Amino acid sequence: MRILLVDDEPELTTPLSQILTKEGYEVEIADNGQKGLELAQTQQYDLLILDWMLPQYSGIEITQGIRQQQKTTPILLLTAKDTLGDRVTGLDAGADDYLLKPFELPELLARVRALLRRAQFETTPPVTRLKYQNLELDLDNQLAYRGKRMIKLSEKEIKLLTYFLNHPHQLLTHEQIYQYLWSGEEKPSSNVLAALIRLLRRKIEARGETQLIHTVYGRGYRFGQNTN
Repeated sequence: MRILLVDDEPELTTPLSQILTKEGYEVEIADNGQKGLELAQTQQYDLLILDWMLPQYSGIEITQGIRQQQKTTPILLLTAKDTLGDRVTGLDAGADDYLLKPFELPELLARVRALLRRAQFETTPPVTRLKYQNLELDLDNQLAYRGKRMIKLSEKEIKLLTYFLNHPHQLLTHEQIYQYLWSGEEKPSSNVLAALIRLLRRKIEARGETQLIHTVYGRGYRFGQNTN
């Protein structure tokens, strides 16, 4: 898979491109916004990783230029801007995800894998059943099953469980989950997500059943059987 990395900081692009290449990706680097926009508009990539602040054209302007061409290539923005308004600006411009600088490389790789998976998922026929071990979600009938036990879920619980089932064993941050569950809606207070997690746990983790939703304190949640 081909990735275009647009950033004007060699101290970031050099190690990042080396790690992405080691992971099996083909990486091309542009060190300014003009070159990045030209490559993104004329070449075919599976993912664009764009710094927000760039010479000539910003990552936001590159994103807007790509989306004006009706290209759906996933875009990950790298930015030091951490206000809600900045995040909304990036997502409204057409970015699929963003990562605040400084960041840990394992988290960036996880975001890359998630975006590439999502893009592949969106180009394949819709899946109507999702399964992990003995937990199954029937999306057509809006029901879950744990073994032979039928579980009725609310609309938000179904959406949350779908997200978990599509990303087993991956750390999903609070912000990622908020964006997925309340995209285009006003973000609720922080305790709403915690309450939703508690309700879902009660329904899919009855007494004697293996715990599947694990809290990563201060960061988010991980779904799947704990192998530790």
